Amino acid sequence: MLNRLISLILLVGAVSQCRADGEGDQSLRDLVETRNFTRGQPVRIEFTPDGLHLLFLRSGPRDDRRSLFEFSVADGSTREIMTAKQVLGEAGEVLSDAERARRERMRLTASGLADYQLSKDGRSILLPLASRLYVLNRINGQVREIPQGEGAIDPRWSSDAHQVAYVLGHDVYVSDLRSGKRSAITQGGNDSVSYGLAEFVAQEELLRMHGFWWSPEGRQLLVERADARSVEVWRVPDPMNPDHTGEPQFYPRPGRSNVVVDLGVFSVSGGKPQWLAWDHQRYPYVVDVNWDAKGGLTIQVMSRDQKDLALLKADPKSGVTQILISVRDEAWVNFVPGLVHWMEDGSGFIWATEQETSWRLELRNPSGGLMRELASGPSGPQLSGWRTLQFDAPSGNIVFPGGTDPSRTEVWRADLRASSATRISGRLGSAGGIIGPQGLYALVSSDPKTAPVWTVYRGDGSVVGVLPSVAEMPSEFPRVEYGHLGEGAGYNVKIVRPRNFDPTKRYPVIDAVYGGPGSRVVHQGFGGFMDQWMADHGFIVVAADGRGTPGFGRGWERAITNRFGDLPLEEQINAVKAMGARYPELDLDRVGITGWSFGGYLSAAAALRRPDFFKAAISGAPVTDWLDYDTCYTERYLGMPGPGDTVYARNSLLADGRSLKCPLLLIHGTTDDNVFFRHSLKLADALFRNGQPYEFLPLSGFTHMVPDPAVREQLELRMVRFFQHHLGIPESR
Repeated sequence: MLNRLISLILLVGAVSQCRADGEGDQSLRDLVETRNFTRGQPVRIEFTPDGLHLLFLRSGPRDDRRSLFEFSVADGSTREIMTAKQVLGEAGEVLSDAERARRERMRLTASGLADYQLSKDGRSILLPLASRLYVLNRINGQVREIPQGEGAIDPRWSSDAHQVAYVLGHDVYVSDLRSGKRSAITQGGNDSVSYGLAEFVAQEELLRMHGFWWSPEGRQLLVERADARSVEVWRVPDPMNPDHTGEPQFYPRPGRSNVVVDLGVFSVSGGKPQWLAWDHQRYPYVVDVNWDAKGGLTIQVMSRDQKDLALLKADPKSGVTQILISVRDEAWVNFVPGLVHWMEDGSGFIWATEQETSWRLELRNPSGGLMRELASGPSGPQLSGWRTLQFDAPSGNIVFPGGTDPSRTEVWRADLRASSATRISGRLGSAGGIIGPQGLYALVSSDPKTAPVWTVYRGDGSVVGVLPSVAEMPSEFPRVEYGHLGEGAGYNVKIVRPRNFDPTKRYPVIDAVYGGPGSRVVHQGFGGFMDQWMADHGFIVVAADGRGTPGFGRGWERAITNRFGDLPLEEQINAVKAMGARYPELDLDRVGITGWSFGGYLSAAAALRRPDFFKAAISGAPVTDWLDYDTCYTERYLGMPGPGDTVYARNSLLADGRSLKCPLLLIHGTTDDNVFFRHSLKLADALFRNGQPYEFLPLSGFTHMVPDPAVREQLELRMVRFFQHHLGIPESR
């Protein structure tokens, strides 16, 4: 009792000190202003077609305003070739509501030159800026604006770089750079039936950001027609600005109507479109499109329950389609956007097939038949999907991520003439890469003690140079320990101890979670700075990837089917217990949990359902009722809801409103258009009606992201104070 009283006195002092330090906590301010030391690193890296240069974007070390740079392969020099200020002067940027929504789906917070597109000949660069379109001539450095393009969304070059297509309003337009004329490719688009823009679930859940595609010769466009007339309309008003009603958003919920997607081939010169014909009822989702000069037009389509996927070959003239490959999985199919790559002679294409424990890379003939296996990756589990597959047709080289340890990403290269793959990145830390012409490639590598470095290589492995970063370097790196613990298959885990760690004490534990499909939290790469900052306030921060997360094989990932509310929570408890058994400094009587999005759902579930283990929880932007989330994500894992359904009821948190026995802090952006503010309000209402105490922190005007450094700083301080108050401070053993 005396020790507890002393701890309480020390805790009050610690909380007060944290508040005082928070007013001038330079270490935290450094983290939020540098975005964990990632601002100022090269991004959006691309080789020019001749292989003589690489282009990349880069911001300053403490801002998000990007500029365009060019790296010379010949001498390793770098020059800045365009800034937003050169075009706009001191004028600010204004984005349309549609463009802001699209960037939200891309998780893009950059300003300035947020993106660019290089023409196929490498001579011109298309630059969207402040809702206008500009073209930079790489040869003479001249910049000109594309007329009548203000408000354009998703601009893209034709193959000859004489035309630019884009979406304006709800229709697709093409601007001819030679004549200066603009032509409407589609007509009649409106709020309910639009042309050229990927629908919400395509952007958010299928990773498809485009709604139109150029033909190889540049005379036609394949255009998506999105009919949302049967879909619910939701609005996201900002309570701080009650005069703004919020933009309408078609948001499909489980069991209800989806947007109906059609694809039509439109001629740039005008005329009636040719609509593609396939079994829309069986395959309503359009996952990906590839229009290749050698392989023709192919599209990936998927069933609504996402157990069936088909690769279709389409005839643009007749609209007739035929199935090249069909895939079925009794749980769900993992789709792979951007997968299809055709040989230069049209003799076949690259495909990937998910096996029980890994993915297999294959060469298929034009009819979809298997010609031969290219690579099955290293033995054992491999990363889930070939999502960053790169292929250089002239050399026959394929670069892809692989490895036996999902906490580390390795880069592998396969040659079409070979039957196996070779690792081209190091064994330590994590890496990624892109491939260029003439055997060139670039790799980015980092580990827990090294900031990311982009190195450019020749085909023989010799170094060309390094892309320069202006990111600030941390004075100290996090104290991160990685391991694999637990019975059976075990868990990949990480542990972050305070810098002043005292082995004679037991520390309260914070479990930093995601725990859901499609993402992992244990990465042996650069990062962990905010975890270290939290740990330095008297905690040991841990993380684990349990069943339901990708990278450990099909069965491991599919185990979460219908079990959002219990399986990932059980996995986290087992993993933390395994860490506690190995490391006695972890006080398992004082475990807190925190997460965002699915991690926020899991944290709230921990507070409501397992207060015997978790003693404090912070839930950020949680889904609390899966009937209020989108169709594509939710139905993939929980199925279609129906009369008498019990799956959605079991996975909802609202019925647990009377069960809260654990301190809970709810955090949510008021204008979140992904996980709507409604979710936290419904849980707060259920808790209030049942007389349960809780804390609620609304983030005014914020969406699913919190990029503002000042708000991020105060948010982290609020979180650490919450855990200090409810979990206490380190105690002697």
